Amino acid sequence: MLRCLAIDDEPLALRQLRNYIAKIPYLELAGCCNNALEAQEFLAARSVDLIFADINMPDLSGVEFVRALPQRPMVIFTTAYSEYAVEGFRLDAVDYLLKPFSFADFSRSAAKANSLHELLLNQREPGEPLSEATPRDQEYLSIKADYKVSLVRISEIVYLESEGEYVRLHLADRTTITTLFRLKNMEAALPAASFMRVHRSYIVNLQRIKGFVKGRIFLSDDEYVPIGENYRDAFQEYIDTHYRNL
Repeated sequence: MLRCLAIDDEPLALRQLRNYIAKIPYLELAGCCNNALEAQEFLAARSVDLIFADINMPDLSGVEFVRALPQRPMVIFTTAYSEYAVEGFRLDAVDYLLKPFSFADFSRSAAKANSLHELLLNQREPGEPLSEATPRDQEYLSIKADYKVSLVRISEIVYLESEGEYVRLHLADRTTITTLFRLKNMEAALPAASFMRVHRSYIVNLQRIKGFVKGRIFLSDDEYVPIGENYRDAFQEYIDTHYRNL
């Protein structure tokens, strides 16, 4: 069960968050706040696992509020302004919901947070509290494979490949690590600004892309992954946004 805090200065938007949270069995509403200052007071006395925060709020924006938190739970930003998405992902937000969003959109974001929460729970030692991610945690993934735990630098992951109940990580040095984990759970643990799902079976490190042609993404001269039909528009949008056509 994820304890949630909803923050929005618009009463209708806050009511929608409250109603959506109530529909998802693994979410529990711990409180609602009308602004970020009120949320700071709330968190001074209580802890939560997940925050749904509007970005454009008076006095203190959602981004400023999250940046100032001494201990940062998972965050999903909600806003009517798409230009704020980059700022949200720079703070390692789990997801970003653009208003107006449907329950299906909300449910997908909540599922992503739940998957990340389960991943962190599985990685900790028995009896160890679930703590806030440190800068080292954000730089490395702890991967259980071959009866040992390996720390993998996230930037060294070139792409991830689903193999049923397993995920194979392909690294920059051409080695691979196979771990018992679903691709969707691994996707939730990776920074959304750097990794993209491009196929039902593949996630790529956007910084490792060398080129793309005819439904293929090249990650080296002789290594490529396919682009799934359902993922082509999102990938093309990323390319159009981040690269100039010469």
